[in-house]
Amino acid sequence: MTESGLIIPSLDDMLAAHERIKPVIRRTPVRVSDHLNDLAGCQLFFKCENFQEPGAFKVRGAANAVFGLDDAQAARGVATHSSGNHASCLSYAAKLRGIPCNVVMPHTAPQAKKDTVRRYGGVITECEPSTSSREETFARVQAETGADFVHPYNDPRVIAGQATCAREFIEQVDGLDAVVAPIGGGGMISGTCLTLSALAPDCRVIAAEPEQADDAYRSFKAGRIIADDAPKTIADGLLVPLKELTWHFVSNHVSEIFTASEQEIVDAMKLAWRHLRVVIEPSSAVPLAAVLKNKGAFAGKRVGVILTGGNVDLDRLPWINA
Repeated sequence: MTESGLIIPSLDDMLAAHERIKPVIRRTPVRVSDHLNDLAGCQLFFKCENFQEPGAFKVRGAANAVFGLDDAQAARGVATHSSGNHASCLSYAAKLRGIPCNVVMPHTAPQAKKDTVRRYGGVITECEPSTSSREETFARVQAETGADFVHPYNDPRVIAGQATCAREFIEQVDGLDAVVAPIGGGGMISGTCLTLSALAPDCRVIAAEPEQADDAYRSFKAGRIIADDAPKTIADGLLVPLKELTWHFVSNHVSEIFTASEQEIVDAMKLAWRHLRVVIEPSSAVPLAAVLKNKGAFAGKRVGVILTGGNVDLDRLPWINA
């Protein structure tokens, strides 16, 4: 579907993406914790996308883009810019298809994420930790390689792939009243909106964002995109701003955006490690932090929480190096 010059992915695009990527992704499990339910005052269901092979949900959108290329396009490879998880997931998908992958990453990206990209064969070009530097460096890399640009989130192929997560979620858990996911650029939230607006329209979509990188929250309240160039937060996967395509979904389908402080994010990360017994990165802890901070909004509800990734530098845990 085309709207105001944008190519808006549809439910059919999501369904086609799910069939395309099934051979290379995992149908991730859903975990629960009685203790976290008691803390939150609601029933929480955690969709563990950190269990994907590259450690993040972004493999869904990356695989849909890579395996949707024709042979001539694929031969030129793919390229992107990313703070980490999209880079590793695109490298993984490209490796599976046997094509080159070039990625631009901020030099401040966690070493664990850089190591994952290289393990999957991705070639890294480092840049300064700002949106402008990232995009300028990428333009040079793409011009040199001629690769197909797979944007981390502002790409209909990527959003259609991310939308498959919510499809699985509502198949695994009946009667969800809300689904909460982190928001940075908005790829996962957009995919969640795409699926739930069509298949579970009574289920609210709620985004969670760090207070120190709250441009999506401010955009939501202002009714227009407000972009920060270089926000700073331990939730390194949520540093990028909304773009036109993801803003379409956020402005039309998101019910609310809640924010959480750095300490609340760290506390939620610890709780998930301790009581779900799964490794998640700070960006993945933001939704739980937001739920615990806004208990009244979720009281007595059945709430789905998407744990988006688990790529953590174990030598630089936030509660050790705070």
